[in-house]
Amino acid sequence: MLTAAALLDLDAYPLDRPTSPSLATLIHDCRAQLALRGMFNLSGFLRPAALAQAVAELQPLFERSSYLHRRSHNVFFKDSVDGLGPDHPALRKFETANHTLCGDQLGQTVVRALYEWAPLRAFLAAIVEKPALYVMEDPLACINVMEYRDGQTLNWHFDRSQFTTTLLLQAAESGGEFEYRTGLRTDTAHEPDGIARVVRGDDESVRVNPLAAGTLNVFAGRNTLHRVSTVRGRRSRLIAVLSYFDRPGVNFSADERRGFYGRTG
Repeated sequence: MLTAAALLDLDAYPLDRPTSPSLATLIHDCRAQLALRGMFNLSGFLRPAALAQAVAELQPLFERSSYLHRRSHNVFFKDSVDGLGPDHPALRKFETANHTLCGDQLGQTVVRALYEWAPLRAFLAAIVEKPALYVMEDPLACINVMEYRDGQTLNWHFDRSQFTTTLLLQAAESGGEFEYRTGLRTDTAHEPDGIARVVRGDDESVRVNPLAAGTLNVFAGRNTLHRVSTVRGRRSRLIAVLSYFDRPGVNFSADERRGFYGRTG
């Protein structure tokens, strides 16, 4: 397995030097971007050799072991929302489809090594101003790698977690762009008419966050409406989702595992 120095560009992102002034500056800048845009990107976070190894490790697993996740949903992933009638356009349903690998399928891969590397958790905890972040106990949900093939998409939704950490491993040949809209939801309220404009395609405030392979992205997914546009072409989009929490022992329920992965263990 590659060392952390071989995996990551620790010259640009000195996560292994907790007392470094450069790291303090990086944390400050990431906090500012998160407050201003609801996200930040660390481009070139994964070194090219590690990126190539990660993709090579994952491709055969996707071919023989991935789960085709397909579901119809609205942005809330709920059948009903207080204050909204069942026909409100904010509750419009659309389809999401992708192939998924779960944490228990990833073995000694680059993605797992990165997920479990303690300095990454300490770095993210400092940015979101938490005393600590913990890996997820759930063996399926802790790390997911999603592949979006031709015609597949992750449609408009809000995440359940406050912050989402992703690592783009391979960009699609065409499409597969991360699109987002801020300002439509807080922890206590949402704007259903604004949400309806986004899902209709009538909101000019929707933004695209262009990502290159090897980029680590953190965004405030719980209150940021977002999607991945439909992938086109022979080269699929590969992205790892790294799930951290501010408390230990977090697990999915059996129903959640079945819904996302088609199995409970």
